Amino acid sequence: MSAPEPWSKPGRWRNRSRLVRWRRLWRTRRPVTFNDKVRYKLLRDHRPLMVDFADKAAMRRHVGRLVGVEHLPVLHALLDDADGVLTAPLPREYVLKPTHGSGACVIVHDSAPHDATLPPAEQGWCYSEVRPAGVDDHHLRDVAAGWLRLRYGRGPNHEWAYGRARRRLLVEELLRGADGSLPADVKLFVFHQRCRFVQVDSDRFGERTRDFFDRDGQPLPLTGGLPRGLVAPPPQEQLAQMVEIAERLGAGTDFVRVDLYGLPGRIVVGELTSSPAGGDSPFDPPTWNTEFGRTWTVPRRYR
Repeated sequence: MSAPEPWSKPGRWRNRSRLVRWRRLWRTRRPVTFNDKVRYKLLRDHRPLMVDFADKAAMRRHVGRLVGVEHLPVLHALLDDADGVLTAPLPREYVLKPTHGSGACVIVHDSAPHDATLPPAEQGWCYSEVRPAGVDDHHLRDVAAGWLRLRYGRGPNHEWAYGRARRRLLVEELLRGADGSLPADVKLFVFHQRCRFVQVDSDRFGERTRDFFDRDGQPLPLTGGLPRGLVAPPPQEQLAQMVEIAERLGAGTDFVRVDLYGLPGRIVVGELTSSPAGGDSPFDPPTWNTEFGRTWTVPRRYR
């Protein structure tokens, strides 16, 4: 479980040091690129809204208020402790994830590979899939307990908002695309309540790919850490609806990435984030880092 707290004891001190914080504030005072501005925002924007975005349970309430609960996955259970996994009435297929971090979930579904298994409890902070018959309830409880023991966010100089989120567990409906497979992740970059760029991640558990488009669905010539899949953007009418939802969710902030799923007759919000990759998003060619940053004017002070 190296993702939530990968740093050594000296590293922890550096991430919590006020001196280091002031040094980073000085170094990031004139951001230009997208990643520069993410780091700028992480260090300066400590509004409660940032915690609402990071906390997956609070995010559901926020989305419900702004665009309606019909744009959320069905909530099967919200658990305060891992033992609830043993007693909650879970459906055959579902998604289990922690509320206080990113990059961890267990997807239980009939289409998972026959040989797929749950991760070791001590290494469970990852995406994993398993068939219902492959779920050992006590093993799943131990994976979830491991999540709840961890404080995600890497100290106040990094993704601090996750550390303010209440540590709980969500059990949500399994989402499926038109062909019955797990849907692609459609990530909309919203600056000053206007969507500028769209990222589509496909085949999470297979040969994962990443493609970029403008708000109208025109392909952009860049890659971002994964190979391009040369997939088509969402259908025009659906993409327009996604842009509208994302821009409504961008109210009250200078930047948010809105992660959506396009389903038959329905668009579902998966996640909101103000700090993609903690300010280390890959861009190839690197000029796109500057291009993404060009559309974002960070405020001198967040209020």
